[in-house]
Amino acid sequence: MSLTRCPSGHVYNSIRYGNTCPYCKMKSQENEESGKPIGFEPPVELLQEEVKPVCGWLVCIAGARVGMDYKIHSGKNFVGRGDDMDIQIIGDNEINRRNHAIVVYDPKKRSTVLLPGDSEGLVYLNEEAVYIPTDIKPYDTIELGKSRFLFIPLCGDNFEWNDKT
Repeated sequence: MSLTRCPSGHVYNSIRYGNTCPYCKMKSQENEESGKPIGFEPPVELLQEEVKPVCGWLVCIAGARVGMDYKIHSGKNFVGRGDDMDIQIIGDNEINRRNHAIVVYDPKKRSTVLLPGDSEGLVYLNEEAVYIPTDIKPYDTIELGKSRFLFIPLCGDNFEWNDKT
């Protein structure tokens, strides 16, 4: 693991987040190049990097990271505290490190589903424990550990990335 410290003092995994701090969005000083002309084009490798379009968000409304948003992408999004999770929620030690829950966006059905993970932690949807795959509706609340999240969809009946405009 490669740890980097941003100008604000946050320590983060630079392999996962590159040279931009996930906490304050500042670039780390050791990776910044000074003297770039205005309008400098990024390296070709950066432009060729695949972009995973966002399909929705989980927004923390109670817990250690209130106000933080987490992007949901198409397919399976594994939720936990670990660096290898698609949705990494830090600061709440009651959330399991790996696979506490799974949020799935299915582009064919245009729906988002919440599944319990393969860990011992429980997941709640609108105050009800989730034991089987359950559809998530806009503005539903999801509870993991001591944290609560609001589900905000982007893709669904009204929009899909594959739609022709």
